[in-house]
Amino acid sequence: MTSDATPPIEAEWLTLPDLVDLLGEPLSRVRRLLDEGQLLGSRRSGALRVPALFLLGGQPLGSLRGTVTVLHDAGFTDDEAIDWLLADVESLGYPPIEALRAGRKTEVRRVAQSLA
Repeated sequence: MTSDATPPIEAEWLTLPDLVDLLGEPLSRVRRLLDEGQLLGSRRSGALRVPALFLLGGQPLGSLRGTVTVLHDAGFTDDEAIDWLLADVESLGYPPIEALRAGRKTEVRRVAQSLA
C-alpha cells in the first residue's frame, strides 16, 4: 500500500460460490474472470474472496480490468492492488473503487500510473 493511503474501507467479501450465484455463471467462467483480471481476489481468510464492490449491476465492474493492469505494471501484487483500491487515497480524496464505480477511471488510472 502506498504511503498516502489509509487502511482499506470495510467491504463485503464474496466467495467463488457467491460469485457463481450472483453472476449466474459457471465456476469455470468465474475463475476465468479472475485469471483475466476482470475480477481480483484474495485468500486472506482462507478461501479466495472478491470484494463485492468490484461488481456493479450484477457484473464485474468494467473499468476494473484496465486499472488492475496498471497496478500490476506498477509492481503491485493482487493483495496490494485490492488494498489500494479500497483505501482512502489522499491524492484522490476517496477510495479509488468509489471513483471507478462513479465512472472516473481516467483519474484513478492517472494516480495509479504515478505509483510506478
